[in-house]
Amino acid sequence: MHKRNEMMDRPVVSEEVRDFLRTAQKQLKGTLGEIEKEANEKRVPVIPHETVTFFVWLFGQIKPKEVLEIGTAIGFSAGLMAEYMDEEGKITTIDRNPTMIEKAKANFKTLEIEDKVTLLEGQANEWLEKLDDSKYDFIFMDSAKAKYYDFFPECMRVLKQNGVLAVDDVLQGGTILEEDSEIPRRRRKIHKKLNAFLEIVMDHPALDTTLLPLGDGLLLITKKEDFDFSFMKTQVTEDKS
Repeated sequence: MHKRNEMMDRPVVSEEVRDFLRTAQKQLKGTLGEIEKEANEKRVPVIPHETVTFFVWLFGQIKPKEVLEIGTAIGFSAGLMAEYMDEEGKITTIDRNPTMIEKAKANFKTLEIEDKVTLLEGQANEWLEKLDDSKYDFIFMDSAKAKYYDFFPECMRVLKQNGVLAVDDVLQGGTILEEDSEIPRRRRKIHKKLNAFLEIVMDHPALDTTLLPLGDGLLLITKKEDFDFSFMKTQVTEDKS
């Protein structure tokens, strides 16, 4: 079972604008469109349609050939990227949830993209450490929000120079700017880790970063030059000790 994401119902723009972005823009056709429709009807947390249309546009501009995804879920976003990337392109996607993995595999088979997608089953941090340096043109991170800070150093290591990292759901339904004391205790760790993550990446000299109010906030980071972000991993270790 997937966990219901309460932030799905807290738009970071007005509901009228959000609904316009989701209904007025070009809709997906065929099997991929059916998967999107079913996911939305069943409240499965896939990327919203305004992010879908943005990815279609973005992939037409950057034309990635090697894509890494952290957080497969039911495989919808991987299916979308597979359809709009280079014909010879490949996707590596990571997930640890057995139920989601089963659904993703079924969708990859239905979409006939099994030859383009490699699904790595298990913990993302363990898999990330095994991946080659500067391998990927594009990385999409849509996993546990409290882990974005932890995963970021390895993402920068495996991302090519001038490659793009897209990070989903960083605005937490617009609550990201609230004080810690105003955040429910169950979400306080996510709130702190996301703010610490944003503080580092939003104005870092090695990065070009922009934050778009699509869905629950889509952060785009271009790796302009190599930089060792391993100090963030050290900080995570110290926090646990």
